Parts: sequence; C-alpha cells; structure tokens
Amino acid sequence: MTSFIRNQWYVAAYGSEVGRRLFSRTVCGEPVLLWRTRSGEVTAMSDRCVHRRFPLSQEPSHLDGDQVVCGYHGFTYGADGVCVGVPGQRRVPRTARLATYPVVEQDSFVWVWIGERELADEKLIPRAPWLDRPGWTVVKGMEPLNARYGLLVDNLLDLSHETYLHGGHIGTPEVAETPITTEVDESAAVVRVSRHMDDAACPPFYATSTGIEGRITRWQDIEYHAPCLYLLHSRIAPVGTPPPAEEDGSDPDAFHVEVVYAITPETEGTTHDFWAVARDFAPEDEKVTDFLRESNRTVVLQDVVALDVLEQALQAEQEGYQELSINIDTGGLAARRILERLRREGAPAGEPAVAR
Repeated sequence: MTSFIRNQWYVAAYGSEVGRRLFSRTVCGEPVLLWRTRSGEVTAMSDRCVHRRFPLSQEPSHLDGDQVVCGYHGFTYGADGVCVGVPGQRRVPRTARLATYPVVEQDSFVWVWIGERELADEKLIPRAPWLDRPGWTVVKGMEPLNARYGLLVDNLLDLSHETYLHGGHIGTPEVAETPITTEVDESAAVVRVSRHMDDAACPPFYATSTGIEGRITRWQDIEYHAPCLYLLHSRIAPVGTPPPAEEDGSDPDAFHVEVVYAITPETEGTTHDFWAVARDFAPEDEKVTDFLRESNRTVVLQDVVALDVLEQALQAEQEGYQELSINIDTGGLAARRILERLRREGAPAGEPAVAR
C-alpha cells in the first residue's frame, strides 16, 4: 500500500540541474535518472539497470553519445529506455528496457509524470511564469526535508507561523493577527488563502530588499495547486498606497514578490522542498539578490528544522491522538481533503490509498 498520489505531474529538478551528466532524484519512491541528449532534450528513465538493478547514476556508468552505459556490466540503453547492447551476446532480450517517464521542461522546472503514461497531459501542469519572465529576477534552491510532504503543505497554507517561527526575518505580529479568507476549487484541485494587512510592520526581509521605511500594506495571496505547486503572491507597499487599478491591474507604486514552492514527495517520509523567489524590483542589484537568496534559505531551513522535529513527534504518537484545528487551518484542511481525493483516484486498482 502507498500514500503517494499517482497520475500527477511532479517537479523532479530545476532545468539548470540537468545536463550531460547522469543525475538521479527519487520521486514518489521511484528513482528517476535525468540527463540531456546532445540536442538538449531532457530524458527521464528508471535509475536501475534491468540486469542486476545497478543504479545507472552511479559511476562508472556514463553517457556514450545519447546512450547510457551501465557501469556494472555494460548494458547499454537508448534515450527511449530500450536496451541496445548486452555483454557477451548479439541478441538483446526483448524485455530489456527501462521504464521511462513523460517529461516537460517549463518555468525553470523539470516536470515528470508519475503514473499511467497514457494519462499524461501537459495542460495539467500548473504555471509559475515569473521564474523565467523578462524583467523578473529569481533566486532559488532545494532543501531535503525529512518529513512527509503533507506537513509542508500544512505549513505553507497557514502563514500565521511566520510570526513565531520566522520572527526577525519575515514574520511580524500582524501576520498572525489578521484573519484569512479561503476559497476552494474542488474540480481544479486549487486552494486559495488570502491575508491582506492594511497597516503592518515591515519585516527585515522586505525592508532591506525594497528600502521601505516605516509601516506597510502587505498582501499575501496563496494559490495551492495540489499536489505539487504552491504560489504566494506578495504585494508590499508603504501604508496608504492605492490598490492596483481595477481596469488593467497595474500597480506601479508597489513591490511584488512571487514565492514558488514545488513540493515533491521523495519517499513516504521525505520530501524535496524546491523554493524560488522572483521579484519585479531592483532587477540588477546583486546585493538585493544575495540578500534575498540567503534570507529566504534561512527561512526555509527554519521550516525544515521544525517539520523534521514534527515528523519525529508524529512517528512517536500513540494511536487515537486528535488534532485541534481552528480558523487559520481552513486552507490546510481543504488541501488535505483534495489530496485524499486525488490519492483515492490515483491509487492502482485493488490497492486502497492510505492517508498519512
């Protein structure tokens, strides 16, 4: 039995991570071998040789042109996963082929489809266009999380924790004090949570990067596209700045930050925490770029430490423990319901999906 959600697109890597070197990342328990052909196309296939299951990402396995050569016994595979050569004989067994995964490179991410190949539809991939849009500057990273991915979903959909866990960086009292609004689109598997602060302290994260002095208007508008992509649309402006124009949405007197997380299950209890921060101001200022890179990584690592501890605590819990949820949890609870539905729908026939 598995709690993985199948028949979904997941981020396996940043495009910048994948090149002419055999590179592996586990997605939903499946080791995926990633590499680029000589024409630049990303290829995703099983990272296990069919012969004795040797990981093809492990040296001395290597690329020979657009073929993967296993470093254990020399089995050789084409970019389509089909074995084209075995040692000591001319005939290649018909069953000698690696599982391959539909792959799409979009918005700086490499997406792979985990599930039935015939169901893969590129139109289902949610967008994060700021990550490669002209005029926007991006910092990014990935942190390994020793916790189930659902804990990160909970964390990101309830930003009141910024006040307590990230005080001195991005959290202020107003984040926890301001009520939220929640909208749920069940059919699209999207949860939206908004918190608009009309008069708030400016945390160091924004004061240093924007140069704003004094109090601010701060908007946090979340879109969670289950199961993998989380978007936080942040608007920061001095108190009293008019809202965006209703006609065309222009907002020239505000600063805009798009925070993107790709939440990819590695195993039942570990997660790939991809994060990126895009901004539309000071695009060429390297000091701002360096500050946001280091500051956001600090915030992400604070979450990682907390969620790793929480995972250990949950593993030690006795059966029957009841959670207490309040108003700030409406977004997270909606996401849990959607994830459970997707899990049931994506479970292989005859296999009950198990909620974690």
